[in-house]
This record gives sequence, structure tokens and C-alpha cells, in this order.
Amino acid sequence: MQHSFCHRFFAFNRNAILVSLLFATSISPAWAAPATSAKNCTALMEYKFPSSLHLVVQNATVNEADAFCQLNGIVNSRTGIDGKHYGIEFEMRLPLSWNGRFVYQMNGGNDGTVVPAEGGSARAQGYAVLSTNAGHSGNAAENQQYGLAAGNRFGLDPQARDDYGYAATATMTPIAHHIIKAFYGASAEYTYLAGCSNGGRHGMVAASRYGDMFDGILVGAPGFNLPKSAVQHAWDIQSTQQVDPQLRNAFSRSDMKLLANKVIEMCDGLDGIKDGLVNKVRHCQDVFDINSLRCDKQKTASCLTDVQIKSFARMMSGPKNSKGQSLYNHWWYDAGIADDDWRFWKFESPIPAWNNHPLIATMGAGSLAYLFTTPATEVEGTPEKLLQFLSEFDFDRDAPKIYATHGKFKKSAMEYMTPPDVDNPRLTKFYKNDGKLIIYHGQSDPVFTTVDIVEWYEKLNKNYAGQAQDFARLFVVPGMNHCSGGPATDQFDAFGALVAWVEKGEAPATLTATVNPENKSLPADWSKTRSRPLCPWPSVAIYKAGDIEVASSFACEVH
Repeated sequence: MQHSFCHRFFAFNRNAILVSLLFATSISPAWAAPATSAKNCTALMEYKFPSSLHLVVQNATVNEADAFCQLNGIVNSRTGIDGKHYGIEFEMRLPLSWNGRFVYQMNGGNDGTVVPAEGGSARAQGYAVLSTNAGHSGNAAENQQYGLAAGNRFGLDPQARDDYGYAATATMTPIAHHIIKAFYGASAEYTYLAGCSNGGRHGMVAASRYGDMFDGILVGAPGFNLPKSAVQHAWDIQSTQQVDPQLRNAFSRSDMKLLANKVIEMCDGLDGIKDGLVNKVRHCQDVFDINSLRCDKQKTASCLTDVQIKSFARMMSGPKNSKGQSLYNHWWYDAGIADDDWRFWKFESPIPAWNNHPLIATMGAGSLAYLFTTPATEVEGTPEKLLQFLSEFDFDRDAPKIYATHGKFKKSAMEYMTPPDVDNPRLTKFYKNDGKLIIYHGQSDPVFTTVDIVEWYEKLNKNYAGQAQDFARLFVVPGMNHCSGGPATDQFDAFGALVAWVEKGEAPATLTATVNPENKSLPADWSKTRSRPLCPWPSVAIYKAGDIEVASSFACEVH
């Protein structure tokens, strides 16, 4: 099947951006599904699941147009220590023509919403798909008085934190298998997990904690060090405010375009061709010098002021305390930093209800305050109060709170949000169970620095004596922003590659990526059919000969 689906979607609510993968795969099932009918579906309402599952089926209906059974329910319904109601709400979509496979669709942002369990095209292709709210409701009526912080208030309950961080995965995966067996009378032959952003973080955590639960895991732009990256939000805000207290005025669109163009000028040709993409990104960091843009005198359209250069360089160096100790990681300069998505996260949004503040100053601020600080900092949910929280964040006093515990909160944010072996990754159980892991990450991601996932992968590779590619591969996408977008070839079938690897033993030597012709960030001189090979790290695409708009003109080489 020609890849015709973008590999992510954004579903907006008033508090968060939820990011999930779309799946496109040409793998044809050799498995013959048992016969199912509408009666099988409605019978789930009366099915006697084990009481130990604490499962309540709320609805089971057949969608006749698309031929699937939709089951909705809740698990572990309870009252938290904050007096609020919690439970893992979920939806499963069970195709009447099943291919014998199951996908756990991980969602993004702060979770809190049961995104339709479509898995992009997965359900339509016969996969049983699960989606959950990860143990809390971001739209709970009792929290709406808290404004933009409503979706973060679950941070006041330790079990809700744990469910969000990791526990919902362990709870819901076996329950999904119970439901599959009850509906089809057979077990899933293969089990997958996929997600981007926070959904990618879920995948990283699952590979580390639950290595025997999944045959294949697809991870996009993972926030696997999410509490640390939230500290970066405060660092970004304070750095930007050094230029102008009004964040949107600190760096104009033309300023950012100037900066991106300078990156392209100095780094684009390092891979053998000038095509608007920086493939030798590490070499670029040695070549690029932001100081080359400093104004000699007054500010003009062709230069940046001294304070702008110091501010941006500070942002890209990553947060540090007064002793100069790194609190997250540094960032790579890349061609996609002038993109509107990058700006939306860092400098300004088009949303009046946020006072046009960027996403890091709304959802990001609330997450740092309520979820990643222990004890939680109860910030008012107005745009200005959330911005103030980041503006006054102290990197000596407040940053250590991501490692803190307090009273009934027995786990720090770094414990419940990150893989247990995050600093020395081994994924031992996942490897021993022959699991396969594909990770992709945009080189111009404004939320989670690409450097962090690259360093993580290099540690994993070292632990496997340079052979981590036998079960885990990382694909870095030049120019791509968070999960997608930017001046990039950001359309690729990573899920199909994962399925082929798991089920046929075909390890992906490359992923063929194309542009989205509707992407407004594409340069005017790019072909609307441009394609590129995405290479498994540490190799990158190097031009050899032929049409620069065609993937076959490039080869993957280690740089």
C-alpha cells in the first residue's frame, strides 16, 4: 500500500494537545479470525469478567457502517486523596473482521481524554485498538473552575500520578486481552503499542517496565525525561524575557527566519548537496556560530541584537543551576526552528484565551507545577499566573523538586514518569522477549531536544556492544518539528516497518519519507513529491547522484 496517512494527529481541547500516531501498514494477515457478530458485541455488557479486574463495561455497540464493536468502560473507579473521582476510562474498537492483532494506542499531552480508538488506519485494517484516559479526566466538571490548570489537577492525587506515568499501561494491557478473548474467542497473536510525544514516553516506559507485554513498540518524539524538559520551559521563558517581557515580541518571524537561513547557509551542504535539509546535524553544531548574526550597530533585518543572541544561545544550551550543572540537555540548531509550530510552543500562540502565550506557558507551566513538582505547586489557572510561575522559577530551589517525595507522594516525578533504567538503558526483558522498538524524532523538535534521545540510544547501543540495532532503531528526521511538520519529509510508514520487523524479521534498513504536499512550511523550491531515506542512527542520508528530489539519490552513511 502506498503510504497515504500522516503518522500523527492533533486533537485539541481547551487544556492540552493530545498527540497520537496514525498507522499505515501493508502487512496482510495470514491469520484467520473467528466469526463475530453484533450479538458478540452486545453480549459483552453481560459478560462476567474476573472481579479482580475491577472492570465496569458501560457500553457495547456495533458500528455497522465501519463493522466494528465499540466497548466503553472504566477500571478502578475510586475517590482520590483530594476528594475527586478517578478511574481509567477506556474505549476498545474490535473489528468484526479481525486480523489477530492488538494495538494499544497511547495518547499525548496530559492524557485525560479517551481519544477515539482508531489508531489512525489500524482499526480499519483489522487491528483491535485500545485507547484510555490514563486514569484521570482532564475535562472533569469539578475541575473547570481552575481554568487552564484544570487538566493538571490530578497531580494532587498520588495514584493518579502513577496511573498517568506508568501504571495504567500495566492495568489495561491484560484487561484488553481479556476483552479480546471474550469477544473473539481467541487471543491476539501479536501485541503492539504506539504513540507520539507523551504517547512516545508511554512507549519508552513500557519497553523498560513491561518488556514482556508487547511484541513491538513504536515511539515518536518521546518525552521520556518529561519532568526535566518541563524545567526547560521555565528556562525558555526567562531567557526570552531577557529580550522582551512580551514573549511574542522577543523574536519576530523574520528574526527566526534569519536564524534558520544562517543554519542552512552554514550546514546544508555538509551532506553533499544543498537541498534545504541539514543531515550532518552533529557536524553542523561545530560549524554554526550564532554570533555571526550579531549587529555591528543598530538592529536591522539582517542581524540580531546582542541580547537576542545571548538569549537564544542560553535557550539552546539548556537549563542549568547556579553551579553550572545541566538540568536537562542542550539543543541542536536545525533548519526547522523558524516554523510556526516551533513558535507556537516557544514564543506565542494564536489563542486569545491564553493571552496568546505559547504552549509551554500554559500546558507546560501547569504540568511542571502540579505534576512534576512534589509537593504540587497549586498555581492559579490564568495565563498570567501560569506565566508568572515560570518567570519566578528558581533553578536552585525549585528544579530539585522533580526528584522530591513528600508524605503520601512516595515517588518523585522522575520515578513515576521516566523509564526506570533511563540513565543506563538496557531494556533487558524486552530484548530477551524478542521485542522490537522503532523510535523517530524530529531534528527541530521544540519540546524535547533531539540530543536527549540520541544520547539515550547511544547508551543503549554501548550496553549492547554496538548491536542495539538488532532490536531497537532510532530515526532522526531533519527539519521536522514535534511529531510532524516543519520543512521536512515527515510522512513515513514507521508502523508498517515495525510490523514487518516483528512478524517477518525484516529489520528496517531505511524508512522512505515523503513531504506532505499540503504542508505550508515547505520551501517553494521543493518538489511536492520530494522523498528521502530516513536512516537508522548514527547513519544519515548522503547525496550520491541523480535527482535531489528522489530518495534513491541518497545513501545512508555513518557520520
